[in-house]
Amino acid sequence: MYKNVSFCYTVLIILLCRTSTLIGQQITIPVDTMIRTNHSVQIKDKTVPYIATTGFQPVWDDNRNPIASLFYTYYKRSDIKDDTNRPLLISFNGGPGSASVWMHIAYTGPRILKIDPEGFPIQPYGIQDNPNSILDVADIVFVNPVNTGYSRMLPDHEGKLPDKKIFFGVNADIEYLSKWVNTFVTRNNRWRSPKFLIGESYGTTRVSGLALALQEEQWMYLNGVILVSPTQIGFKFDGPIEVANRLPYYTAAAWYHNKLPAVLQQQDLPEVLSKSEHFTIHHVVPSLVQGGSLPINKRNQLIDSMAYYSGLSKTVFKQHNLEVPKAFFWKELLRNDQGLTIGRLDSRYKGMDVKEAGGRPDYNSELTAWLHAFTPAINYYISEELNFKTDLKYNMFGPVHPWDRSNNSTGEALRSAMAMNPNLHTMIQSGYYDGATTYFNAKYVMWQLNTNRKLENRIDFKGYRSGHMMYLRNEDLIQANQDIRDFITKASKNIKSASKY
Repeated sequence: MYKNVSFCYTVLIILLCRTSTLIGQQITIPVDTMIRTNHSVQIKDKTVPYIATTGFQPVWDDNRNPIASLFYTYYKRSDIKDDTNRPLLISFNGGPGSASVWMHIAYTGPRILKIDPEGFPIQPYGIQDNPNSILDVADIVFVNPVNTGYSRMLPDHEGKLPDKKIFFGVNADIEYLSKWVNTFVTRNNRWRSPKFLIGESYGTTRVSGLALALQEEQWMYLNGVILVSPTQIGFKFDGPIEVANRLPYYTAAAWYHNKLPAVLQQQDLPEVLSKSEHFTIHHVVPSLVQGGSLPINKRNQLIDSMAYYSGLSKTVFKQHNLEVPKAFFWKELLRNDQGLTIGRLDSRYKGMDVKEAGGRPDYNSELTAWLHAFTPAINYYISEELNFKTDLKYNMFGPVHPWDRSNNSTGEALRSAMAMNPNLHTMIQSGYYDGATTYFNAKYVMWQLNTNRKLENRIDFKGYRSGHMMYLRNEDLIQANQDIRDFITKASKNIKSASKY
């Protein structure tokens, strides 16, 4: 339950009270500030008191000059006398260019936005307690990279902003954030704590790379990495593999909308997906590899089966030479009977285009719904409950492009970090109805992480009956948070034993 503000102060460290002004504007960017408020929340029927610290912490250049300031919110349970073994979860969202708002006020944090049980927006907008927050077992810091949330680059004394290349790229992002995390852990005296990273979507690329960067450059060894709706994290799969891997997702979305044949609709989703996955691995992949050399009778059999498992017509597969794009699937699945589209990030959501004709939806129906609910909630919450006042615009999505995606070896980085650190565990969480970072691609990523088959006891996969942000569905919010609790417990179990193989 929210309580009154207890105290508010500015941290007097380097550059006391310095603020920077955006060129051409009169809005100041705090360089190094903190606001603290006291709260409590009921989690699992127990009262958990906590301190919320929100503010800015600088990014320094090699000369120890501030070149950016990152906005963060840190929740620390306040009734723990000795936090030596108290886990710390460091949370990032993705984009790139997305604020930390999504997991902050809808997943692991102590306060969540008001939505209906399936995740759809309702009014009046607002915030409520999260009885499923993991704050009972771990402290959490939500970090906003440069140009997301309130985080911004800082001009020098001549008013010149730093080079964007310092921040906006796969490896640049990892490099400066690893230094920022080091500073945060040092300032908050959390070096002894078991440390975990959680990232969603592009955030999984970020935390996979950070796992090794923290280990090799900051000498900070982690206990766990959680990948929520993971990207490819640098693993290369395209051509027949990429095309084939779409099918299990098509099966899931079609099952949800009751578009599969009756014999499949009568079965539960996991059972249907198991059949679709088996067909994909053992039939679709080897058939697509053959391309035009696939015998015509086998090609026709493949078309029949792909239509069977997708809810689309055989004609659609013939017209696309077996390679039906996901954008076309979102437009096509409900076109003929409902005249509606389905969502990209969560295919439970429906949209309405101006024209039923076309090859892709006009807009992402799920993202529109999410921004509808999240934007007013986070702006209200930070200002009125966390008492952080600013005229800066909260960037739900900030300007970070062009983003340098070259030399992305983040999956290899995570695999190397796990090989060198026997204490490091990984968990993947995916929604079956996510059409952007599909659950079957997530499984494929997991298989690539474990090519030597020696990491099976340290890699877990969890699937949920929702989409990209599986926690928006209340049933999955409960289960997904419990899965994190169990993962933290598992990964922390042997911390007092010698770290060795």
